[in-house]
Amino acid sequence: MISSVLPTYARAPLSFVKGEGSWLIEADGRRFLDLGAGIAVNALGHAHPDLVAALSEQAGALWHTSNLYEIPQQQALADRLVEHTFADTVFFTNSGTEACELAVKMARKHHYDKGAPERVEIITFDGSFHGRSAAGIAAAGSEKMTKGFGPLLGGFVHLPFGDHDALTAAINDKTCAIMVEPVQGEGGIRPLPDACLKGLRDLCDQHGILMILDEVQCGVGRTGKLFAHEWAGIGPDIMMVAKGIGGGFPLGAVLATEDAASGMTAGTHGSTYGGNPLGCAVGCVVMDTVSSPAFLAEVNRKAGLLRQKLEGLIAGHPDVFESVRGSGLMLGLKCKATNMDVVNAGYAEEIITVPAADNVIRLLPPLTITDAEIDTAVVRLSAAADALS
Repeated sequence: MISSVLPTYARAPLSFVKGEGSWLIEADGRRFLDLGAGIAVNALGHAHPDLVAALSEQAGALWHTSNLYEIPQQQALADRLVEHTFADTVFFTNSGTEACELAVKMARKHHYDKGAPERVEIITFDGSFHGRSAAGIAAAGSEKMTKGFGPLLGGFVHLPFGDHDALTAAINDKTCAIMVEPVQGEGGIRPLPDACLKGLRDLCDQHGILMILDEVQCGVGRTGKLFAHEWAGIGPDIMMVAKGIGGGFPLGAVLATEDAASGMTAGTHGSTYGGNPLGCAVGCVVMDTVSSPAFLAEVNRKAGLLRQKLEGLIAGHPDVFESVRGSGLMLGLKCKATNMDVVNAGYAEEIITVPAADNVIRLLPPLTITDAEIDTAVVRLSAAADALS
């Protein structure tokens, strides 16, 4: 008999009932150190007092009115995002998947309104993940994502990751945009080198096409900059954001330049819940916290500490771990053992990690993790590796 909850998840046998900072507490009382943060969502940890206060205050005032009316909290968050990024304008969604849908529409409408309706093709890359909507799975293109869900939405050109010659050859008069994650998350924590991001920006400018960045997982301070593309010193035309921007409350956004968004006029897109007062009240606090230079400096310092200790972990367990890669507090441990065995061994040691492609486990702790908790994390990962050895 089918479960009352559609069985699309292979869930671990864990039921968490409370969160405190970097910790999750199981129904039986066990305390798990959370290096997953809800897959890079709980940027400020669990039950952060400032987020709880913002949500509680807003919940006592107003939950929802719809986008038929002005929403002051939405305007405040949009103003913060415009102030701190390349963007001139923001549309709020509930998730990264919804952000992908709008990014695709926005890019195509841009060229349509510029008199080039034939420009509909968006170039994407192997190993990418852009959500599980019709556009998202078509953009990723992998058999794992698309099998059984045809016919797929057309207009996507899939290229090997890092193949510059293939990219140059693929651009033609139908090309609308290039869409890429500065750091692939589901693809196994694969950063795109700064030089490649700069090259992509130059290529887009040269051919008059748009650059769409998917920073759903790598954005909002995760790499030690507010957004990962800042390390390369470039700006996109359109950017998808979600996960960390709500600190655990469902919230996403599409950020864009005025030119890229010029085709999105009244009636061209909408959302019932997107940009609701609850989510935006929380998002304002997240932005005020994470955009602070002092906060980002701490993320970078802690990232260096964690990476140093992970190198020692790898050296001590060469039969289990191969290498560490990533940026900031978005790190991946490439495994020699099966990555799910490492994840499960971690559960036994009361530490949470997240599997990814290429036999990698992701380490995506709250950006507020402490030095002591980093020490504890490495001790527990070492114990998990000992069990596998």
